[in-house]
Amino acid sequence: MWRSIFPGTTRIQQEQTARLVLRHLSLTLGVAFVLATVFTAWTPASLNPSDLVGQLLLGIDQKPAGAPASAVNLPALFGPQASVVGIVAGHSGTHPDSGLEDPGAVCPDGLTEAEVNRQIAKLVVRGLEAAGIPADLLDEWDDRLGGYRAAALISIHADACVWVNEQATGYKVAAAPDSPTPERATRLVSCLEDRYGRATGLTFHPGSITRDMTAYHSFYEIHGQTPAAIIETGFLYLDREFLTSNPELAADGIVDGILCYLNNEPMDLDPAQPQP
Repeated sequence: MWRSIFPGTTRIQQEQTARLVLRHLSLTLGVAFVLATVFTAWTPASLNPSDLVGQLLLGIDQKPAGAPASAVNLPALFGPQASVVGIVAGHSGTHPDSGLEDPGAVCPDGLTEAEVNRQIAKLVVRGLEAAGIPADLLDEWDDRLGGYRAAALISIHADACVWVNEQATGYKVAAAPDSPTPERATRLVSCLEDRYGRATGLTFHPGSITRDMTAYHSFYEIHGQTPAAIIETGFLYLDREFLTSNPELAADGIVDGILCYLNNEPMDLDPAQPQP
């Protein structure tokens, strides 16, 4: 038997060679068993379920330059939570540090921005649900905002209730300039800008976009892969009549903007539009 396997060697050499082969084979099998046990018991951090969402969403933005934008189909990637849209009623609820309510802008007769924001936010949630889009109504400092994952988050606000000048009318929309999802955040802002203007007839007012908008606190509390925007629906002084008498139109504009984003609908933004 040994001569047939190892021809040209003595019996002793053949037995020594066979034992050496068997030893290496046993060692190889042992190492394989240990590695299999380790990989079965250990999952790399990048493959944890909590991180898979971020990895999958990050891949959406990593496509070749010039490639056409794709529709937002997040539910197909990681389940039903991705179809939810978060709607923040600006200044609603209580601040976690003081325990006090923040009314936002306050008009001389007592009308508060928080009241206007919540009315519009409720109508937006109702409109989204009527369109088959689940929505969360959130307070300004809602506990759920920490690591919040959704198809989009929109925070609804209104501007000052004091006389500024005759041009202090209209709406504005912004996202964080350092958004981890710049392509989707930019498209969300563009959709809201386009559809809100169409629905309300108000003028886009980019000249008064402030750092309070671009550095809005919720942008940095939610999950990094949740695209977010803040919209100022109008100025409470010159646009008060519209905001209080036609909150449905304001809500329709926001709902239309969200649907534009989710459905990858075309936009007709006019770069030559007058900007006060």
